[in-house]
Amino acid sequence: MNETIKTILTRYSCRDFADTPLTDEQLEIIARAALAAPSGVNRQPWRVIVVTDKALIEELDAAGVDHLISKGEMAALERIRSRGGRMLYNAPCMVMVAIDDSKYSRIDCGILTQNVALAAHSLGLGNVICAMAGMALEGSRGEELKARLCFPDGYGFGMSVLIGTPNSGKEPHALEWNKIIRI
Repeated sequence: MNETIKTILTRYSCRDFADTPLTDEQLEIIARAALAAPSGVNRQPWRVIVVTDKALIEELDAAGVDHLISKGEMAALERIRSRGGRMLYNAPCMVMVAIDDSKYSRIDCGILTQNVALAAHSLGLGNVICAMAGMALEGSRGEELKARLCFPDGYGFGMSVLIGTPNSGKEPHALEWNKIIRI
């Protein structure tokens, strides 16, 4: 099996990260993978924000949990509590993708985040594609946090990928062959 297929088939969603920071080389490879993502008409409707400031990641985590509490999202809060109480899983790096409001920006963002996740996995890093990070930007501190994250005017949260050294591993999800239709 070639390495690309092996990377795709063995990647899993890591939700348990060590405090180990990523190296500059790892960060550059991940950024290059993000920028290599294709987009419709090569519009590249994104800004890729690589966050390694642990205090800022913890602040985003707390702001997201506060927003869920204010909305009464008990099911989401219980899920977070069952996974160690941290919405961002103690990740030492977050790749936050800000997108414009163009027609296909969400699809393009999805392609970019998959590139980031697969690149991280190929480097032996754990990762999880995480929409929950957007909760911090919907709360009362959302505009302040967007400014600190250098979101361009008119851009909103697209997606994030949390990345770091995994504390533990797990098997990738089972393949559900009944989802495939061959004609």
